[in-house]
Amino acid sequence: MIQAFGLTSNPRQELPPAVDDVSFEAPTGRVTALLGARASGKTTAVRLMLELQQGRGITHFRGRPLHRIPHPSQEVGVLLGEVQGHPSRTVRGQLRMLCAAAGVPVQRADEVLEVVGIVSLREQRLCTLSRGMDRRLGLACALLADPHTLVLDGPADGLSAREGKWLHGILRAHASLGGTVLFTTHDAKEAARTADRVVTLEEGRVIADQCVADFSRTRLRPRVAVRSPHATRLGVLLAKEARATQRSVEVVNEGGNRLSVYGSNCADIGETAFRHSILVHQLADEVGDAGPAVSVPARTRTEEVRAAEPTVPQPAGADTSSVTDAPLPVLELSEETAALSALARAHARSAQEPPQSTGTFVSLPVDADLGGASSSASASASASASAPAPPSGEQGTQASRIPSGPASAPPPASLSPLPPPITTHPAPSPLRPLRYEVRRATGIATGYLTAAAVLVASAIVAVLLARTGRTPQAHLLAAWPQELPLPPAALGAGLLGAFAFGDEFRHPALAADRGTVPRRLGLLCAKLVVAAAIAVSLAFLVVASDAVLLHLVYGEELTKVPADWLSTFASWLALVVGCAWAGVLAAGVFRSTTAGLAAVLAVPILVVPLLQKALEGPSVRTAAGLPSRLRDLALVHWPFGAERVLAAGLRMIAQPVGSALMLSLTALLCAYLLTVLRPRAR
Repeated sequence: MIQAFGLTSNPRQELPPAVDDVSFEAPTGRVTALLGARASGKTTAVRLMLELQQGRGITHFRGRPLHRIPHPSQEVGVLLGEVQGHPSRTVRGQLRMLCAAAGVPVQRADEVLEVVGIVSLREQRLCTLSRGMDRRLGLACALLADPHTLVLDGPADGLSAREGKWLHGILRAHASLGGTVLFTTHDAKEAARTADRVVTLEEGRVIADQCVADFSRTRLRPRVAVRSPHATRLGVLLAKEARATQRSVEVVNEGGNRLSVYGSNCADIGETAFRHSILVHQLADEVGDAGPAVSVPARTRTEEVRAAEPTVPQPAGADTSSVTDAPLPVLELSEETAALSALARAHARSAQEPPQSTGTFVSLPVDADLGGASSSASASASASASAPAPPSGEQGTQASRIPSGPASAPPPASLSPLPPPITTHPAPSPLRPLRYEVRRATGIATGYLTAAAVLVASAIVAVLLARTGRTPQAHLLAAWPQELPLPPAALGAGLLGAFAFGDEFRHPALAADRGTVPRRLGLLCAKLVVAAAIAVSLAFLVVASDAVLLHLVYGEELTKVPADWLSTFASWLALVVGCAWAGVLAAGVFRSTTAGLAAVLAVPILVVPLLQKALEGPSVRTAAGLPSRLRDLALVHWPFGAERVLAAGLRMIAQPVGSALMLSLTALLCAYLLTVLRPRAR
């Protein structure tokens, strides 16, 4: 069950809040529709419920707010807009990555693909999906962790009638299995066909909380659409005949040559037009939507039509109004038989048609007290039963459509305290961060293309350097010219590291219900481990491919193994891994791939010259001879020959590039920790 209490958004400058004191319930085992016109506050209410937007209020999902649930994705499945993911990622790769984030077995991805019926599209890229297929994938992401509650914002927007029917069948199936479903829509007929309960919003406030039977009776009415060049004259004649025969007929002039006639049928209207020789271009039965707004303009237009009529005497006791408030018939809803999900392997039961009930639509007051849920079913039923019968005529119409004073007035005396503030919580860290990061890094072709470009560039540079004959063998195998601040392999490793965070901020990889990318320490460690593994693999491939190419072109002379190969290769690996980590940290701090690569380039271009200038400046004591003293320190005998590895590491740190890289990594790590710990301190 979903229980929303006092949802109120923060005001926007002089504008009123988009959502003001919204309270409602979505019961378990039922489909609840949050109905409202565009810009009525539906999306804002959903974001407040999911703690994605700051405001006031509280929402309980089976008795607990979302921030109190250990794993929110396993309790609430959310669909907000389009699927958030890299355009080149496959459908199956997206779901498998989210499986690792939600902590569910990877086989669940294939199961939900079968549930939503897109198994044949599992290798399609996200950028190639149509609107309907994207909605199916979004529903699959919401169902991935088998949540109890589904919250969907406009799931059928832009879908065809067939796709919308299928989607509503899935929602009905989930509710019939004991789940809770809440979706938003602006189509009243869609809400009547699909939902068991309809909560109507208007200008950010709840104006009705009804079962579907009451909603159909009070908000939906059958009508006849008429189009004629003599629409005004035909409307006057229809109103006159309705008064003469004492029938409840409402004629609304829609402007131009269009009429909407409520309470009549095509045959009667056609006979009236034929008797008076009025040309009719269109005559069709439709289902009219009274909409969430009070239909004051419709009554005004009807009064104008009635004012244009010639006055004729009426018999005593006859109804003199063209608009009456006789009880409207309940719209017969033909709910489609919904197929249960593939996990259940069963068929959903067809929902029974709600019984007809007579009553008056009354807007219930919204109580801000957290102790009681307002706008519930019992409150709505009692208000409808206790409301007085509306009088006839125009006053009766206004009384039935506009809430009366006692029913809509705020409670007197003391007001309830303000609901608690809603704090925006960051996205939870993936439950399996290492597995998540591996699938994220290997799921798109960008990393493979970058590695291929690095190998090609390194091979070309190595061949050109060997042609000159002035480059040491270590730099030759690494394809590192003396004129360049960094070799292509280090730049490529830094770019691959920057993809770890920067690409996620551009295309959020986690579920849309909890924001974009969390910057947690567990996820950071996973990204650093994966980035280091990719960088080491790239360094091995570069050295191996350069050695093979040089051997083929120039012979064995340039591919001899140097005596100090262990320390040299350790320094090479440390340089590449350091650049990769610098890219990861910079992209996480600045939320940009470009910033990550800029941080890697800033090490040899900016940090190294500044460090050299600081060390070479005038001072009483200098750091001259630091490398030799570090090497002397490493001459201490270590077990298993570890002094050579330690000496190589100290030699690497003593170099300008190495010391600058260590300084940059330290600064970026401190900045990253500051950005992570600052929201927690708040």
